[in-house]
Order: sequence, then structure tokens, then C-alpha cells
Amino acid sequence: MKKILLTLFLILLISEASASIKEEIIQNLKDTDNLIFNFEQNINGKTQSGICTLSYPKKIFCEYNLTNKKTLVSNGRSIVIKTLSSYYQYPLERTPLNLILDKEYILKRIIKLEERVVENKFINYRFFESDYEINIFFDYDTYNLIGWQTVDIYQNLSITFLSSIIRNQKLKNNLFALPKQD
Repeated sequence: MKKILLTLFLILLISEASASIKEEIIQNLKDTDNLIFNFEQNINGKTQSGICTLSYPKKIFCEYNLTNKKTLVSNGRSIVIKTLSSYYQYPLERTPLNLILDKEYILKRIIKLEERVVENKFINYRFFESDYEINIFFDYDTYNLIGWQTVDIYQNLSITFLSSIIRNQKLKNNLFALPKQD
């Protein structure tokens, strides 16, 4: 009888701890309007870095540490990638960032999913949407968003790590205006 009670107690304790982690992540995400962070991005083995400002819903501005002055900007509807010699504009909805930058979508997915705790450092939620596999990572201690990983229809693997994260700063009004083509 004692073994049964102990087992039930441990099961309840583990499920309560798991629920607590999820609740903390959900509340932290709900309380986040924007993030400023350094990033390191690896796309199929090619690494780039820089600084980004993300503002919910669906806005992001990134400056890469590259000699070609690469920037990535989303105004919530379109995304532009611009360098000194190139200019690409896409509908945001055709990219995995459409989902990653949508806080309400992420919250709805997290509520339905079980988290995976990785080495007591990261909390991972994995989901599939359209032609994308998306993994979202949160810090185990702060519950902050710390990265994402996507696999697209062409099996391109993109991993983005966030560091030096600052939340809820006052942002410039025109920060997410799409740059013009030169």
C-alpha cells in the first residue's frame, strides 16, 4: 500500500512540476511584447550572427555582422532580405517565421503540447505545420525564448540561438518599415 501511495505521489509531483514549467513559459510569453537579442544562425552548416529586435505580432528587424550589410525586416505581412547587392521580398506567410513570430499561435501550440526538458537547461516544444517542422526552445531558468529550429519542405535545417536577451523595451516607430530597393 505504501508503494502505491508513494508512486501516486511521485506521479502527481512530476506532472505538477511539468504543468508549472508550462504555466511559467506561457505567462512569460504573454508578458513579452518585444525582445532585443544577439543571434547566431546556422543554415545547413553556414553560420551568421548579428542583432535582432522582435516585436509581437510578426515583426522583426535583424542586422547581420557581415561585410555585405545584410538586413532582414518583417513588417508583419512581408519580409525583406537586403544586402549591398541584392534585395528579396517575400510574403511572410510563405516562411516559417510567420509562425515563429506569432505569439498567439505559439501559445496555442504550447498549451496542447508536452515539453521536453533537455539537460535541465532548455525546454523544447516541437510541432509540425504545413510543410515545416518547428522546434521552439526556452531557457529552463528564465523561461525566455532562446531559439528555434526549422526544417522546411526542402529539408533545409535552420537553427537560431538567442543570447543577451532584453525584454519589453521602447522601440522606434519606423523600425519595422521595409527597406526600399536601391
